[in-house]
Amino acid sequence: MKHISRDDISQMEKVERLNLINSCTGYKSANLLATKSLDGKSNVAIFSSVTHLGSNPALIGFIMRPTTVPRDTYKNIRENGYFTVNHITVDMIEDAHHTSANYELGISEFDKTNLEEEYKPNIEIPFVKGSPVQLYCKYVNEYYIKENDTIHIIASIENLFFEEELEHKDGWLQIDKGNVIALNGLDGYCLPKLIDRFQYARKELPTTSFFKK
Repeated sequence: MKHISRDDISQMEKVERLNLINSCTGYKSANLLATKSLDGKSNVAIFSSVTHLGSNPALIGFIMRPTTVPRDTYKNIRENGYFTVNHITVDMIEDAHHTSANYELGISEFDKTNLEEEYKPNIEIPFVKGSPVQLYCKYVNEYYIKENDTIHIIASIENLFFEEELEHKDGWLQIDKGNVIALNGLDGYCLPKLIDRFQYARKELPTTSFFKK
């Protein structure tokens, strides 16, 4: 097994270091965050850091990179207070990846890709059409991470939309049925497949599968 030390990592070229450290922690979620500015301009960008924080209240979090350069997503969320999280499917990969391009402030990625806006009743922020799982979220708080000059955004799930065929009787969503992809590093797109699902683990009792009898 190859060994790389902290000193080795610090001496790497930037791209090699980015690729290594972004991929060594494992698969990450891949989502499109859509926002809207106060003047009505939509924006959409890919994020790989959206995570579950709690279910009661229903909270998520994601990391915003340093705001030393203009970032439409952060600006719109702070001004408007709301945004949507949209799962990425196999047929969205190329357009989703393109949203990471460094467009000028105010340019909508919806106008530069084949991604389409979708609107729900009484919600002014766009969703991404075709996404099988969509979250409408409200900004709650943020925490500055001084170690790398990033921001941890905390948001509540205000509304949840998903394709009904994904839902099991106990509320669990089997998202591989929706061809939802994951990220391996910064630019590796993967299609996860469910292997098994296990019931709540209890000490001194055998692990029990939901599916295997």
